[in-house]
Amino acid sequence: VSIWVRLGKLTKPEVANGGNSIPRLTSMSSNGAGELLDGDGPDRKKIKTSECVREGILLGYGNPLLDISVTGTQEFLDKYGLERDNAILAEDKHKPMYKDMVDTFGDKVEYVPGGATLNAIKVAQWLSGVPNATTFFGCINKDEFGKIMENKAREAGVNTKFQYTDKEPTGTCAVIVTEKYRSMCANLAAANCFTEEHLETPENWKLVEKAQYYYIAGFPLTVSPSTVIRIAKHAQASGKVFTMNLSAPFLCQFFKEPMLKTLPYVDILFGNETEAETFAKENNFGTTNIAEIALKIAELPKEDNKPRTVVITQGSNPTVVAKDGKTTEYPVIPIADKDIIDTNGAGDAFVGGFLAQLIQGKPVEECVKCGNYAANLIIQRSGCTYPETPDYK
Repeated sequence: VSIWVRLGKLTKPEVANGGNSIPRLTSMSSNGAGELLDGDGPDRKKIKTSECVREGILLGYGNPLLDISVTGTQEFLDKYGLERDNAILAEDKHKPMYKDMVDTFGDKVEYVPGGATLNAIKVAQWLSGVPNATTFFGCINKDEFGKIMENKAREAGVNTKFQYTDKEPTGTCAVIVTEKYRSMCANLAAANCFTEEHLETPENWKLVEKAQYYYIAGFPLTVSPSTVIRIAKHAQASGKVFTMNLSAPFLCQFFKEPMLKTLPYVDILFGNETEAETFAKENNFGTTNIAEIALKIAELPKEDNKPRTVVITQGSNPTVVAKDGKTTEYPVIPIADKDIIDTNGAGDAFVGGFLAQLIQGKPVEECVKCGNYAANLIIQRSGCTYPETPDYK
């Protein structure tokens, strides 16, 4: 929600829940293309990563929030002290609002499973075309909104493995549309209750082991940084690909320490220009030039000897990619102002498109191209939603 590797040889085969061997990464270039071994016997064969998008290949951990969206009224905004075209975190006075939206607007309410990481995972799943290619960890309550969240995410093809809590209700984000304006109010609630204990369940850890790629937005650093580090270390030690997002300027400021502890394990880092500038200021880079900032982040210490890729989006301006000591700019898809419906979720959609190509072993240029496609499509729709079938080519 907008509001607010060690790469190399695996030392042993990864085994899926059913005991069947799955392809093992033996080599990978810095652009993500690589080669895997299928099987473990003498007859095993080499296959390209672009041919082996499979169940469970991408795993995400994040703060799940059920978007509750309605076309509302100024009267309803005034009732809860909300402003048009604004985004805030819920205070106590806002907490009754979510049920009130359902009671007031009835069947006009639209439910969309969201949160930054889940948005990106959903888009990647949609583009992958492979059932349960993605897995998602997060914390919800077994309440009405939790059931809706679970059903909607699974309808999107994501294999959700939620941790459950009875301490807080399922996280929600109210999206109230009045004319062309949107007012958003997020209540993190249960999302804040996720613990590393979730990884101790053998079934869940097998899903971590089964994955080849990982994506975690920056927001879980405020909830369970130990979970982020544990998954990141597994990725590095197993020769897999760990990706993360700066996600918000306040994370670069107030959660700088856990972010810097995680960065040595990050193979691909995403962010936008505002987040990049804040990160540079907080870490005394001495520059506001986005290309220079991206390069400096890419060159920060890493636990292995593989290069880090940094991807910085800039709205309608070109996307900057820093890799191997140089930067490249990729123009976005032009769009008229009149065609823009909702920019919320555009960054998440970009990441989802990028990841959808990354898990196929495609080069960075193709990953960015697909990211731009997804972002362009999402901003022409309400919320982080998409048509039934992608037409990406």
